[in-house]
Amino acid sequence: MTLEVGEKAPNFDALLTDGSQISLKGILSEGKRVILYYYPKDNTPGCTTQACDFRDNYSALNDAGYRVFGVSKDSAKSHQNFTNKYELNFDLIVDQDIELHQKYGVWREKNNYGKTYMGVSRSTFVIDTDGSLIWVGYNIRAKGHVEKLMRELNIE
Repeated sequence: MTLEVGEKAPNFDALLTDGSQISLKGILSEGKRVILYYYPKDNTPGCTTQACDFRDNYSALNDAGYRVFGVSKDSAKSHQNFTNKYELNFDLIVDQDIELHQKYGVWREKNNYGKTYMGVSRSTFVIDTDGSLIWVGYNIRAKGHVEKLMRELNIE
């Protein structure tokens, strides 16, 4: 499954690092747009670069009406350590059962050095207040992604 711009984003209820629950409908009802980005693993080089880029640009994204959520299959404890270590200023979603990964089509077959396995495709989804997808990116590169995304969303 691959989602496309213009489609409705799959609704979800999710668990945040602090144990609280959120829902996409709830966030959208507050009049905020959502940037939902999927990454493979806390505390790895590419994922740290990407998270720190979102952290460093968070105020501009927030001022433009966006809430940022990172999603991986790491535990709440791992997310908390990652958040504390890099002073992340946005929420991370715990998705250990990969249900949210599957809803957005980012749990995919991967190939590395001839070995085939299932894993997360680094991906980002931007969801408008009406629940429609306004930007979709699968298999993105961590470095420079946030700057590119901000250009495409006309955020300075």
